[in-house]
Amino acid sequence: MKGYVDESRRALINLEVGNNETDETVEITAWVDTAFDGFFVFPKTMIEELELHQEALTQAILADGSQVTFESFVCYIDWFDQVIAVQVIANDGRLPLLGTEFLTNRRLVVDYIDRTVSID
Repeated sequence: MKGYVDESRRALINLEVGNNETDETVEITAWVDTAFDGFFVFPKTMIEELELHQEALTQAILADGSQVTFESFVCYIDWFDQVIAVQVIANDGRLPLLGTEFLTNRRLVVDYIDRTVSID
């Protein structure tokens, strides 16, 4: 899987996601966030556009130690030729975030000289 480093030095990956296993998908660009240990964080507006189904409320501990409750949803992604259901946390941000749960048993390489990103 290939991506790129943008002018703000963000590692970005283009992915296809959907709201179920069989319907058409939408391409999104996600920022690889190695400080987030979940699957995805999507802006609430994107969740509405994709018509994702709410899963539950989920508890999280932020970097400052405070505990918060987030809405979580489910989306489907073709991840290395396997369609999987993953949890999406809703927030008020601008860009979707791809967390380290996706990187289990994978190699992430961010090359700032060539401005490339790869996940193998």
